[in-house]
Amino acid sequence: MRGFSLRHLLVKARGGMVSPQALQRLGVLGMNARNVDYIARYNDRDKYPIVDDKLNTKRAAKRAGIPVPELIDAFEVQPSRSRVMAVIEPLWQFVIKPARGSGGKGILVIVGREGDKYLKPSGAQVSALDILRHVSNIHSGLYSLGGKPDRVMIEALVDFDPVFDNYSVEGVPDIRVIVFRGFPVMAMLRCSTHDSDGKANLHQGAVGVGIDLATGRSCHAVQRGLRISKHPDTEMRFDALQVPGWRDLVRLAASCYEMTGLGYLGCDIVLDRKRGPLLLEANARPGLAIQIANGAGLRTRLGLIEAMELEQLEKNVDERVIYAMHQFAGAGES
Repeated sequence: MRGFSLRHLLVKARGGMVSPQALQRLGVLGMNARNVDYIARYNDRDKYPIVDDKLNTKRAAKRAGIPVPELIDAFEVQPSRSRVMAVIEPLWQFVIKPARGSGGKGILVIVGREGDKYLKPSGAQVSALDILRHVSNIHSGLYSLGGKPDRVMIEALVDFDPVFDNYSVEGVPDIRVIVFRGFPVMAMLRCSTHDSDGKANLHQGAVGVGIDLATGRSCHAVQRGLRISKHPDTEMRFDALQVPGWRDLVRLAASCYEMTGLGYLGCDIVLDRKRGPLLLEANARPGLAIQIANGAGLRTRLGLIEAMELEQLEKNVDERVIYAMHQFAGAGES
């Protein structure tokens, strides 16, 4: 995979200048192959509600002993104004999110207060009326998949690990790990920027940093599909980045296989200063931008797991982590 820009190849492929067969030979997984060969084949649809609803995910994770951000309250139905205010009034920091939102939409992060105003990470102020309106919009389905009525979650704000202080702006960075049949196969750190309004979504302007599965060190970074060497806001270089507690984080991701029963999934994990890795959410249809962030294709790695004998697939969580760290060490573009 070295010696070429994965981003450039994908652009050429969309323009018909590179054939799907050529991308396949290079190990790049395309959308159609992801949908047919992996999501449809390995993810039973009756398991989707576990991950398509963040409240369901949180409850399943707690049953499985997987740590998650603290849930302060949840509104299953449209709450009264007084109930919402009773929950947020004593809080200094909190996050409001839709249970069935996607792509980071509908997430409101509050990091402090000034008088009767609430502060977003950007410094912008919102009023209690703004928050009540936001809660109502979530319930009406404004941010949910298919526009269906949704549930509202209020979570404690993650006190993220200071190792990321200069790598993320106005928001909490998260680590996405793709897990296939219980084996972690690829990882990236998503760092928020001013452009992304504190959200860790690449399509909104966040930075994707490929992470070496063996060490937790950065190996490649991109923003809006273009390779970069430092954070656009802080100018902190990514080649100095190493995620602490990496083995524990990868083990948490691998454990989501048993929790969800899904063969192909993405696990989004945050690092709390005191609690360590926490599962933020899981995704039955993880995007493919992780390949660009790593400068490497997914198909070859997935193929290695598919070729395993049945007894090899029956490894426990720790054995799967050890295998993945050894097999996929330093596999990204440097």
